[in-house]
Amino acid sequence: MAKVLPKTDVVTVGVGWFGGIVAAELTKAGYNVVGLDKGKEKNIKDYQLTHDEVRYPIRGEGYQKLTKETYTYRNTLDQEATPIRDKATSVIGEGIGGGGSHWGAQTHRYYPYDFEIKTKTIEKYGDGKIPTDMTIQDWGITYDELEPYFDKFEKMAGISGEPDPNYPERSNPYPNPPLKKSEALRLFEETTKQMGYQPFMIPTGTVSQSYTNPDGQQLNACQYCAFCGSNYCEYGAKADPVVTVIPTAQKTGKFDLRTHAKVTRVLHDGQKATGVLYQDTRTGEEFEQPADLVVLTSYVFNNVRLLLLSGIGEPYNPQTGTGVIGKNFTDHHGITISFGLFDDKKFNNYAATGAYGMAITDYTGDLFDHTNLDFIHGGQIELRITGTAPIANNLTAPGTSTWGKDFKRESLFYANRSLMVFTQKATMPFKNHYLDLDPNYKDENSDPLIRITWDYSNNDRGIHDFLQQKHIEILEEMKATHILPVPIPEHYTGGLAFQHNGGGVIMGSDPTNSAINNYLQMWDMDNLFVCGASAFPHFSATNPTTTAAALTYRATEGMIQFLKNGGGQLVVAKNEKQLV
Repeated sequence: MAKVLPKTDVVTVGVGWFGGIVAAELTKAGYNVVGLDKGKEKNIKDYQLTHDEVRYPIRGEGYQKLTKETYTYRNTLDQEATPIRDKATSVIGEGIGGGGSHWGAQTHRYYPYDFEIKTKTIEKYGDGKIPTDMTIQDWGITYDELEPYFDKFEKMAGISGEPDPNYPERSNPYPNPPLKKSEALRLFEETTKQMGYQPFMIPTGTVSQSYTNPDGQQLNACQYCAFCGSNYCEYGAKADPVVTVIPTAQKTGKFDLRTHAKVTRVLHDGQKATGVLYQDTRTGEEFEQPADLVVLTSYVFNNVRLLLLSGIGEPYNPQTGTGVIGKNFTDHHGITISFGLFDDKKFNNYAATGAYGMAITDYTGDLFDHTNLDFIHGGQIELRITGTAPIANNLTAPGTSTWGKDFKRESLFYANRSLMVFTQKATMPFKNHYLDLDPNYKDENSDPLIRITWDYSNNDRGIHDFLQQKHIEILEEMKATHILPVPIPEHYTGGLAFQHNGGGVIMGSDPTNSAINNYLQMWDMDNLFVCGASAFPHFSATNPTTTAAALTYRATEGMIQFLKNGGGQLVVAKNEKQLV
């Protein structure tokens, strides 16, 4: 029998970026918030001496342990899914801060096109441009409506950067100047400008100078140590929930942070969420936490899984196209990469951050003409320098043996003579790409694992082929001696691209094709909000955190309004009769 605890105003499930933002904003507004996370607590003292490639990027400390919980995948509806057991494949963050502690901290905004993608595509190219099984839809919000919340996140996180010339005008500049340019970045900048492009420094949450955010939290200047993505930042130079929003919530005295607390169900009466059921992972003891407002703020898989396990919302059915929970799963699968080897140039590839580089966005969204192309959207082109970790990097010229004396000599020679041109492509949703509960595999509590059904589409392959040719052209102009384009895989094999997953609890303006409104409030249960990239109806070309955080900041205003008003839907649906 679960122990029933005293009721609170708000309970959040997961205390990473989105749980931290909700806790900070609602406690500052005077509400009591309980934050539940199945991992352990962390603070900046735990980040000392974490410059360890074996411990973090290779062995995956700080990631969810697959012996405790994993997921399954398949490519098509007629296949049986298999579980992921390789820790190098699954990089789901664990503990307080979640993926926000070991993220690379790239912080682009999504484009205006993304939020109205279906409308804008049809206006420009007609209905026939969208394949019949592609399930893109407008998000129920515009870029202009979201812009103030992009700005709020950037100020909280101390983003360092310079404006993307292809974005609309910003309300404010970035709070910190961009990171310093290395010789490799200057070469890329000079070359691409000569080719007619407009390169700019990638915006990042690794700050270029000491910075105090509006909540009074201090971030220190980046040291360019390169132990960044997959690592914690021992210098306190990387924006992280552990050093920003979580301390902000804690200093109000209204935030009750509970670790080792695995939420297994959202409790409800069919009309309202009444709280959550959680388990102490150390003792197995169960607790009921009643709350006026329940907010799911965990990873995409967990948000979707909790709704399905709790019987909230209609599960998506790919055969009929009905239902919404699990619909439109997307990810940055199939990153497009091309390497250049330079016999006559040497670079300092050890000085880097998790998002150190320059970007070109001329081939993103609808910024270029797709009339004669067999895909929609696109991706940006970046020169990325992430730190040449010695175990993970062994680039050699074509024809070199993959072991022995020649391999060792070539590996050492090219360690600082190689550069990576990199593209994260937008991923469009399709009818048969979704999340559901696996009928065969269960976790340690005998609850079904989440199952991915996904494979590369013709749209993915079209973007890859188009942009990889642009990579090659740039590397040729940079005078690379050898160019090594990495092909797109034949099939998806279950790997997660940097935790960049989206969909499953998608937003929109109509409850017949979306689970939540533009305040991230469930259409079916007005005191249940679901924050994070699970809200994305498709995945754009860049990292999800900035857009998911902006949506969450806006959602907190809706939560406060909801609590003040004593309930109610914050948005009127297009099809109001469908509301439960």
